[in-house]
Amino acid sequence: MISSLSHLTRLARTGYVFAREGVFALIDTRALPLPERTFIAMARLLERPSAKDGSGRLAAALTKLGPTYVKLGQFMATRPDVVGTDIARSLESLQDRMPPFPQAEAEAVIVAAFDRPLNQTYASLGPAVAAASIAQVHKAEIEVDGERKTVAVKVLRPGIERRLNADLAAFFFAARTAESLSTEAQRLRPVEAVATLARSVKIEMDFRLEAAAASEMAENTKDDGDFRVPTVDWDRTARDVLTLEWIDGTPLNDRAALEARGLDLPALGRNVIQSFLRHALRDGFFHADMHPGNLFVDADGKLVAVDFGIMGRLGPKERRFLAEILYGFITRDYMRTAQVHFDAGYVPRHHKVEDFAQAIRAIGEPIHNRTAEDISMAKLLMLLFEVTGLFDMRTRPELLLLQKTMVVVEGVARTFDPKLDMWKTADPVVREWIARHLGPVGKLEGVVDGAGEIGRFLGQVPSLLNRAGTILDQIDDITRDGLVLSPQSVDAIGRAEARHGRWTAAGIWMAALMLGWIAWLIL
Repeated sequence: MISSLSHLTRLARTGYVFAREGVFALIDTRALPLPERTFIAMARLLERPSAKDGSGRLAAALTKLGPTYVKLGQFMATRPDVVGTDIARSLESLQDRMPPFPQAEAEAVIVAAFDRPLNQTYASLGPAVAAASIAQVHKAEIEVDGERKTVAVKVLRPGIERRLNADLAAFFFAARTAESLSTEAQRLRPVEAVATLARSVKIEMDFRLEAAAASEMAENTKDDGDFRVPTVDWDRTARDVLTLEWIDGTPLNDRAALEARGLDLPALGRNVIQSFLRHALRDGFFHADMHPGNLFVDADGKLVAVDFGIMGRLGPKERRFLAEILYGFITRDYMRTAQVHFDAGYVPRHHKVEDFAQAIRAIGEPIHNRTAEDISMAKLLMLLFEVTGLFDMRTRPELLLLQKTMVVVEGVARTFDPKLDMWKTADPVVREWIARHLGPVGKLEGVVDGAGEIGRFLGQVPSLLNRAGTILDQIDDITRDGLVLSPQSVDAIGRAEARHGRWTAAGIWMAALMLGWIAWLIL
């Protein structure tokens, strides 16, 4: 009861900020019932005259609401199927920048993390060079064999975990309420989307996990000649502090500096795309926040990625799905692409492969009639996800994260070469994966792996049979006289549900009355 009122209060504040920043102006009210249209009209009375125009209103409101909402906005940019293409695009540029917290607080976090004086951890610790909602980065020095070495130190913002957890609890409440009231919401799975956001945020708040992600990517890419990852200093890494090799490179958002170095910018753009696809297809583990500020070119001309708080994973099935889709569009084999969706279990079996192939053809054919610079792989995947509602496909969060990252890396690549042919750039990576995993060698390895799985299953058969027998005995004991709820249990359940319903309704009406009261005061 109390927690529901707390969530509703937080959500009412969110609604008020949305109203002030003009977010409700983005809603097309023509198809809405009268009560909803009236509510939105009342909310718009609170709109500031100086509110931003267009889809930027939502980004402005989320920035004003604080760090959790900035993270939510960045995540919503991966859900064009929910928020619409225009809003998703406007949220892609949502910047996670905040004023730095005091140097003394950062030093206190470091001392507490390692339980020793600061000078026993770092020879020097400079002021913050970058600050975001969750952490800030300092340039520091350490002693290694009598010599000083420069490192980057990431420090967790004090008190941020408590605030994030409270906001995420309110998001879960709103998502569960939406799923209970709407079948369309059930298809879009907002609870799972919030859970994905929560997992991502919790990983970002534990720098040991970010260090592990950087270490894993470094291991995956150690033989890549054009990409690398900073080295983790595990001795100076804890839950609230992360220490990495300092990268003396040129950031990709500094085009003038890149040109001054005489770098081949179109080749750099191709490297960004191919590196991302190689990580996604070959490794099944990719950097999911590859904006220009997180990418550098070092002295050797290698692409270097930083900030491993948001990472994406694809299992073998998803990797094959991605490769087959891209290959199918490259070769215009729409039936094969449709069949991959069915084989992966993404499209319910009551639909026909031929109908889905027709829908995919409607997406693919217009692309082949355009010039190379007009063809967007990210837009293709976005259009592909738009047909999911027609075929009752449930949202796949890992594929949406992949699509969001592809939008970003494609944008980075095109800033260096506006005429970049995305398909020619992707073709060698996709064909290599197809030949390696779906060719003779891959099929032979699949047979060997399958035999191993069968062997493991057969080894578990006795224990599985024993557990099945135990479960059947328990079911027999429970249902021998029928499965009956006592009158007391039924009455208690009824009272609890009625109590919950009354408090939820009261909270909703309270939030609505608060908005109405504020509007009346302004008028």
